[in-house]
Amino acid sequence: MFSRRFSLLTIFAAAALSMAAGHVLIDGVLEESAIYPGTVHTLQVYVPDQYDGKEPAALYVGLDGVLCNAPQVMDSLIAEGKMPCTIGVFLQPGVIKDADGNVLRYNRSYEFDSTTGTFATFLESEVLPAVEQKTTAKGKPIRLSRRPEERMIFGLSSGGIAAFNAAWHRPDLFGKVFTGVGTFVAMRGGNDLQALVRKTEPLPLRVFIQDGSNDVWNPLFGHWYEGNQMLASALKFAGYDVECDWSDGGHNVTRSTEIFSQVMEWMWRDWSAPINLGYTCNDFLENLLTSDDKGWQKTGNGAPGKAVTSIIYPDLTNVAVIPAEPGNAVWQYILQDGKLTCGEPFYWLHNDDNSKALDIQAITFDGNGNLWAVTSAGLQICDQNGRVRGILRLPLGIDAVNEVTITEGMVWLHTSTSDWCRRLNVTAPVLGTRPTSQGQG
Repeated sequence: MFSRRFSLLTIFAAAALSMAAGHVLIDGVLEESAIYPGTVHTLQVYVPDQYDGKEPAALYVGLDGVLCNAPQVMDSLIAEGKMPCTIGVFLQPGVIKDADGNVLRYNRSYEFDSTTGTFATFLESEVLPAVEQKTTAKGKPIRLSRRPEERMIFGLSSGGIAAFNAAWHRPDLFGKVFTGVGTFVAMRGGNDLQALVRKTEPLPLRVFIQDGSNDVWNPLFGHWYEGNQMLASALKFAGYDVECDWSDGGHNVTRSTEIFSQVMEWMWRDWSAPINLGYTCNDFLENLLTSDDKGWQKTGNGAPGKAVTSIIYPDLTNVAVIPAEPGNAVWQYILQDGKLTCGEPFYWLHNDDNSKALDIQAITFDGNGNLWAVTSAGLQICDQNGRVRGILRLPLGIDAVNEVTITEGMVWLHTSTSDWCRRLNVTAPVLGTRPTSQGQG
């Protein structure tokens, strides 16, 4: 259980309530975070007048606090039936201060620009549970829907990439994302997201991207506008429900504010319906995913075992090895006269956390000579030339995988506590048989 101290104070007196018709706002402070030690996060909780506390409400998370006149827009849309009754959580990034109130660290870039799933975990395990522990001034408990299609997150600039990453890593937490002038550039790896989107199986997300041609150009980090366009292109390629607004605007909140109401209407249309998976244009994934694929299914309780860290190629000519030293590659060795020779870090793998080495857990080959590597960044599939062609998400909360195996039409994951399988268009490797060459690429 995380240690936290969370205080919520109603900040509106009766006179102030008349100035905020349609809702109340509640101030909050989140301290003693286990995920971001030493930080203090301030927030406001939006509660519309329609909320009765009897049924879970939809969720809107707004980063960097209240932007785009969100409370007033939400008041109107809820009253008009264009979005569901929604609880809003307007969160500020963390800061660390000394006893005199001097800021020792601004945590915004670390929390927001990082491309890991840490911020999503922070929202899930610290922020939202703390909000749900509280009641309104009238004694109504705060209850939030658990359905991702009833959860939206918005952010601007670094908040924009944070919003996208929260949903990208945890589509079970957020199904709807609005990002304005997002920093999808080379700050903390944001420039790589478009490549990951193209290679990863489609996720049930609805995404709106806003940016302008006069957004920031920085010789160190790149061009914000181009980065947003690249991500939008990747999302469309990968089959997402995505809409964009391109203008001549700059790096500010102006355009997002102008279109906020329309974006919210687009985002919340048919809000009770699940967000359907799209169809990717990635030919490798297109051929791999089957119409009867139901995702990962738990099939057993697993068994302790030593992790499979080396695997021989089907035709017995080379061997793939997970190195003992942490890194982001699987090595390949040529097998000659029973000896491993000509070793290279051949299979290059994606890592969404460049602050530490990728956790490569188990490997195998399929019948086409593709290497399958279970990693902390998903199940990555490399072609014969060592390049990642497709990435599959692992089951949520799965333990470390000690073995991955492939049979005809099925992929199996084995851990010490569980076994999982998934129906895919794969062929089993046959030892002594040479896979058809994919050429030099």
